[in-house]
Amino acid sequence: MSGFVSHFTVLDGGIVGFYLLATMVAGIMVRKYVGGVEDFLVAGREMNVYLGIASLAATEFGIVTCMYSSQAGYKYGFAGAFPGIVNFLAMLVVGWTGFCVKPLRDSNVITIPELLDKRFGPRVRWATGVVIVLGGLLNMGVFLRVGGQFLISVTGLEAINLGTGVLEHYKLEIMMTVLLVGVATYTVLGGMLSVLVTDFLQFVVMSAGLLIVTVMILWQIGWTKLVGTVDEHFGAAGFNPLLNPKLGWDFVVFNMFLNTASVLTWQTAIARVLAAKDTDTGRNVYTRTSFFFLCRWIIPVLWGIAALSMFPGLTGPEETLQAMPRFLSTFLPMGIMGILVAAMLAADMSTDSSYMLTWGGVIYNDVLAPFRRGQRWSERKGLFWNRSIVAMIGVFLLFYGLWYPLKGDLWSYLAVTGSIYLASISTLLIACCYWSRANNWGATAAICVGALIPVSFLVAEQLPLTKDLAKSIGPNYAGIAAYLFTGLAMVVGSLLKPQSAPQQEESLPC
Repeated sequence: MSGFVSHFTVLDGGIVGFYLLATMVAGIMVRKYVGGVEDFLVAGREMNVYLGIASLAATEFGIVTCMYSSQAGYKYGFAGAFPGIVNFLAMLVVGWTGFCVKPLRDSNVITIPELLDKRFGPRVRWATGVVIVLGGLLNMGVFLRVGGQFLISVTGLEAINLGTGVLEHYKLEIMMTVLLVGVATYTVLGGMLSVLVTDFLQFVVMSAGLLIVTVMILWQIGWTKLVGTVDEHFGAAGFNPLLNPKLGWDFVVFNMFLNTASVLTWQTAIARVLAAKDTDTGRNVYTRTSFFFLCRWIIPVLWGIAALSMFPGLTGPEETLQAMPRFLSTFLPMGIMGILVAAMLAADMSTDSSYMLTWGGVIYNDVLAPFRRGQRWSERKGLFWNRSIVAMIGVFLLFYGLWYPLKGDLWSYLAVTGSIYLASISTLLIACCYWSRANNWGATAAICVGALIPVSFLVAEQLPLTKDLAKSIGPNYAGIAAYLFTGLAMVVGSLLKPQSAPQQEESLPC
């Protein structure tokens, strides 16, 4: 793909610039309505169904989502969309039944650890806050890098020589910093209110861009050629993950665990349930957004297959990751390129702002809880610390994104880092709500086991002495082990603790 020429022009730059200005103005204008910590973190719990749908959809489709889904389409064909199918079904069922999310919203907490405190005690609350932040920040650590790489590729900046100065040598760093500053500005000032308002605008722009690009691909390349490309390169394995030697049953099982746990406890999604004006609103947001969670996989997978039809033969992780943006940079005409970049920026800004606010909220509400020593901070002091935490998270993301080298598929990295807390917190939430014998011994054991297995795998990937062993195990088996052994740790740990009457844990059911 060397020597490609992007169709990004001054007109496209103008479209992107206008969109960015509108978003920044809208996000900053609502800062005057932030009067306290609850306004900052959960928008005063006044979110309705339609705003919730737009916000959740915009949050969970970022450039990173588009990149890992399109990479799956390029490498595995339609079989790469399997995680989206599981995610759709899990969200639909959870929203329809209210499984876990109903008692969670009924409790009027701000975060999941706050609920777990009622059942398992403050130490468990602090520990769950730590693993949520650890898993969440490691998961988000590559977002800025991937977003910057996408924008550099799709606009053709990587093929443009900007001389020998700073601009040429630090293209990625500059792009990442620009993305971060833009998002952090309105998130720090307006919190969840700014996120919800900008999410609505970003949802409209993002949806328009996705539809326009997908229609153009289907019109100019054609559905028949896309299906034929998958059949030519993969055969039946391109349609069924169980037949694909690079996926298989371990990929299917791991993604069933992962996507079910993410629907129940992924803090950015749960934040919309907790910000809803009532429990029924939160459940309706889940059920009505579920189909979009399927589309957020299917559409980029189609883009990845289209890239495969134009640029076959790419093998390295970096090559397959960049195949889609480089394809779009030469495929889309002037004007449409601007809409695409604006749509991707909309998706990325929504994701980054929500994630920064979410992890910041857990740090403030749960990790720092012992340091408040039971005293309620003033609203002014609480807002100061929340805004400071969001800013510090931004600095971490900038440096981590530049430092950490991906060793495999982007989706595999995100799945493993997410499982650092998804395995344990989903187990704790289910036990808290539906198992009367669950106690703090089991919760502590589940937290330790759930974090130890994924972290050990990530470390082993980076060490020369253990990287071959980690490669032979693979992320899917490591992930399955995390969920199975975490559940076992919860059961064994809870049953080992001597029962006393009355038990505090059993007197505070969810």
